[in-house]
Amino acid sequence: MDHQDISDFLPPEAAWFDAPGRRSPVAGAPSLETLMARARELSGGYLKEHARRTETERRVSEEATALFREAGFFRMMQPARFGGYEYGFTAFIDIISELGRGCPSSSWGCSLGSVHQWLLGTFPLQAQEDVWNDNPHAIMCGSYAPAATCEKVDGGYLVSGKWHWSSNIDNSDWALIGVFFPPDDETPEKHAGFLLVPRKDWAVDDDWFTAGQAGTGSKTVWIEKPTFVPEHRKLTFAQASSNNPPGARTNDNPLYRLPFLSTVPVCLVAPILGAAQGAIDEFSEMVGVRVTRGAVAGGGGRLKDFFPVQSRMAEATALLDAARLLIYRDTADVERMAAAGQKIDVDTRIRNRRDHAFATRMARDAIEAVFANVGGNGMALEQPIQRFWRDGNTIAKHISLNWDAVSSMVGQQMLGLEPKGQY
Repeated sequence: MDHQDISDFLPPEAAWFDAPGRRSPVAGAPSLETLMARARELSGGYLKEHARRTETERRVSEEATALFREAGFFRMMQPARFGGYEYGFTAFIDIISELGRGCPSSSWGCSLGSVHQWLLGTFPLQAQEDVWNDNPHAIMCGSYAPAATCEKVDGGYLVSGKWHWSSNIDNSDWALIGVFFPPDDETPEKHAGFLLVPRKDWAVDDDWFTAGQAGTGSKTVWIEKPTFVPEHRKLTFAQASSNNPPGARTNDNPLYRLPFLSTVPVCLVAPILGAAQGAIDEFSEMVGVRVTRGAVAGGGGRLKDFFPVQSRMAEATALLDAARLLIYRDTADVERMAAAGQKIDVDTRIRNRRDHAFATRMARDAIEAVFANVGGNGMALEQPIQRFWRDGNTIAKHISLNWDAVSSMVGQQMLGLEPKGQY
């Protein structure tokens, strides 16, 4: 099957094809076309060739991480003052979904490493300087759920505990950890947010053994003893969702004013878009050359001549196109609103959360459509389609993309009830 680019999925006349996030304001930054060419080369080459090894080793390799860094993928959303390109989320989706065609686990690791450069850009400037002044190439893992309550002390906080599912932890220099902060002068009740902790202050608890997405290395950050984190390395969830987080005072690109949950979940969706396309690619190649053996009778027929095979291919591509169009439309909408100085309202944020979950569901169903007709050969470990199937189903289980949880929140908003969920 001929290789397809993002332009094959999005017609140039589509309003979201020319979204603000698809352009870098930084002089000398590589063009999106250049970044896409690098992603395409990695996806069809190194990532695809090493996908089974990545799964077996249960982590994204140092070599793959170095290739992502060399390609500029960790600079995509990093603030320009630290050497970044300040591309937006629409460009980010292009790159990460392309990498997912070769290896969803590696794509996931690159995705989290890259999106956290944006998230750090919303922290106070001093926190950004802590991370990037000495090492502008530093990247972060993260575990968002507030898994511990920190203690307020003079100048900052003491924190300890375990934070699970910190993807790409082996290659990360810092960790974003979710905590509950005690009441303070600004917020009179306990409230959730992030603290930023350097690698020297935490250990890796190697507990990541899974049937899918095994190569993401989503192990546990472990801070065994109470450890001091200075006040300036704090970002509350309320600040992250405010349309005006602390980092926006120094990083004036509207990109850094986007509410956290209206955009960040695309870092989870983009890899499954790539996984779905990778499964379709593999299925097309498989049925193009295979003939049936026939357990008793009917052997010798070409698989591509069977009606169910043809129908499943049509279903899978329709599902994936619909998923892509939803995600690009929503992401471009909030990029434009931010560029125009408009506040991203609750209705828009909840719509985006709906579509993060629904697009994931459609991408998973696209994989299921083609996988239903692979036969016994498709289960072989050397056949990539079974890995796309396992990885895709695992991504779809992520709590942030859980359709039951997200859809009930959407329904509550539509029916005039208080929405209960993350938006």
